[in-house]
Amino acid sequence: MSEEVRMPASPEYHRPRSLEEAWRLLEAQPDARLVAGGTDVLVRLREGRYHPPALVSLRRVESLRRIEPGRAWTIGAGVSVAELLEHRELAAVFPVLVEAGRRLGSAQIRSAATVGGNLCNASPCADLAPPLLVLEARALIASAAGEREVPLSEFFLGPRRTALGPGELLSALRVEAPPAGARATFLKQGRVRMDIALASVAVRLELEGARCVEARVAAGSLAPTPTRLGEVEASLAGTELDEATLARARAAAEREVRPITDVRASADYRRHLAGALVVRAVRALTRPEAR
Repeated sequence: MSEEVRMPASPEYHRPRSLEEAWRLLEAQPDARLVAGGTDVLVRLREGRYHPPALVSLRRVESLRRIEPGRAWTIGAGVSVAELLEHRELAAVFPVLVEAGRRLGSAQIRSAATVGGNLCNASPCADLAPPLLVLEARALIASAAGEREVPLSEFFLGPRRTALGPGELLSALRVEAPPAGARATFLKQGRVRMDIALASVAVRLELEGARCVEARVAAGSLAPTPTRLGEVEASLAGTELDEATLARARAAAEREVRPITDVRASADYRRHLAGALVVRAVRALTRPEAR
């Protein structure tokens, strides 16, 4: 007789209405997993790759769902991608976030997926990460002991690894409104429209005529974490954005990224995409209609 196969028990599911209630649940069950939209966690549960003892949903915690305008905007980690796209004032100030949000999955996924969930999964291909990196967003990290703030560039430590410690969660992002002369764009290459990125790039430029005063460039799916490309930025800043400059930027991107080969694409193809997307983004931002 074959041995009985025991299926893992379903995790307990909690729906606190406040952060204080969430802290109490985490104190009672330190190994519980916080979830927001759950679009990633639920897939891993169904596939049997993940067995937390409890899930603590943050969807009913209203303090995580705020969008507050200002010189520095506050975007709650519990804001859904659909809510982000529907906020007209935010879209006018940060159109690059709208570009990225529209490329994130289907309408159903965008209704469930949250800003914080997309970042806290710490996937190299997180669509919202590159635009937030070029906007130099800061992560607000909360715990029962208080709140701390870190640059988003220091938030990602590796695949599925973040700067969050035990009992901490991402509560919001703080993003300064860009200067009047700045413009940014997000480009993503997947196998099909709703696929996760083979490569993605966000570029933010500050221009004075045809001259680039400052550049911010970030990439997704091209390194172990979403990352800023400092060498590419240096190749663009302080230059006339002519074909020679674009050729240097392309070469810098191909040198700086650290892609992998997997079943979806080779490292060489991803490296080629990095350079091509950087050039395409800069060209799009310097067209007369983009000004």
